[in-house]
Amino acid sequence: MTQKHLFLPIMLLCLGIQHLAFGQNPGNYINASGTSIATRIKLPKNYERIPATEGTFGAYLRKLPLKPDQSGVNLYDGRAKSANVHVAVLSIDVGTRDLQQCADAVMRLRAEYLFSQGRFQDIHFNFTNGFRCDYSKWREGYRMKVVGNKTSWYKKEPASAGYRSFRSYLDLVYTYAGTLSLEKELKPVKFTEMVLGDVLIRGGSPGHAVIVVDMAQNKSTGDKIFLLAQSYMPAQDIHILQNPNDAKLSPWYSINSPGDEVITPEWDFKKLQLRRF
Repeated sequence: MTQKHLFLPIMLLCLGIQHLAFGQNPGNYINASGTSIATRIKLPKNYERIPATEGTFGAYLRKLPLKPDQSGVNLYDGRAKSANVHVAVLSIDVGTRDLQQCADAVMRLRAEYLFSQGRFQDIHFNFTNGFRCDYSKWREGYRMKVVGNKTSWYKKEPASAGYRSFRSYLDLVYTYAGTLSLEKELKPVKFTEMVLGDVLIRGGSPGHAVIVVDMAQNKSTGDKIFLLAQSYMPAQDIHILQNPNDAKLSPWYSINSPGDEVITPEWDFKKLQLRRF
């Protein structure tokens, strides 16, 4: 909706180059032959990945497939992203429309995980107007009727459990949901209690969201580090971010970093903006 396209020129001028000076850091912990987050991104000395139980959202994220090393980030229309802010690109399509932006990428990963688990009843997201859009209704053939700010279901199509229909459902969600609605859906958590799958999000027009896709801990000190992934505006490949504030640790971020902010290449978050599904 409008929250996806309002202020775009201002965003590109004011935020798209916010930390562009850091864009040349390729990251210190890259295994070029790795094909997933867990195998591409290496650990600093004395760190071990925090265990994630098989079948959980965290385990799913850690195993996400990656495009070959040195792949660039492409926009939905095939153009290359101008800012170099990433160390790896997820091998997940972005679609052909300007829809799968920041909050949408977070919802995509969550929905894909639940779909892979057969947890169809758990796939639901709220629209900005507060309407809850359940995938289970969509599977039954119900579709949206939008009149002004009012939304309702009506029976239109035969029931469909296919993946193509699932993706059409997500496109609908991307159109009517965003950072404002997702921030309200998620539960606030303490930054020091971060787990895999948590989300840093600032709801707004514009707003932004990034998701924690891996975590590790120092065996000696207990210090925890994490990786962040994002999409951005316009819609683009989901990618693993560099850490513009700590070149030696990049692409990892430390939970114990000083201050109350998490500085990412294209947005600065407050630590109190951490949320959880």
